Amino acid sequence: MRCPFCQARDSRVTDSRANDDGIRRRRECSICGERFSTVEMPQLSTVQIVKKDGRREEFSREKLMAGLRRACTKRPISVAELDGVVADIESRIMADGRAEVPSSVVGELAMDHLRSLDQIAYIRFASVYRSFSDLDSLKEALTALEEGRVPGIEERTLQLPLLDSANSPVNLDPSRRITPVDSRLAESAG
Repeated sequence: MRCPFCQARDSRVTDSRANDDGIRRRRECSICGERFSTVEMPQLSTVQIVKKDGRREEFSREKLMAGLRRACTKRPISVAELDGVVADIESRIMADGRAEVPSSVVGELAMDHLRSLDQIAYIRFASVYRSFSDLDSLKEALTALEEGRVPGIEERTLQLPLLDSANSPVNLDPSRRITPVDSRLAESAG
């Protein structure tokens, strides 16, 4: 582990504790004597983020945190709150189990968290993420925020579809799921 003060590679661990994010280690540099903390986290399988232009890049916790920090500049949001947001988004993406996730899912999850944390940070993030083309689209986002609704909710889904819409059964009654056995019974009765 490189010392953040003198850049020496030799340090010793003085204390280790498990926490929610991983293992927190308190270290002391053997060259300059300064103390610093590190957090060791398990490296989960990498998820590829599919950008709007089709490019793919590895999910970066640091990149997401940097974007959230820019949106939250000079706002009363603690680093711990932002760490929690990033941890939640990362766990939801990893729990999805897919090798590739559209960048729109990450952006929408981030906006959902920011909407509940701080409205100004939400508008800042949304203005970059949604690339407001004119003042009217920004006004629409502000109006939706004031009314407590999510702008563009009709077009978006945070959950990726389990099946292609062409292959999924038609279910007119949302309280009752159609199972393959039900559909076979309906065909034999009809």
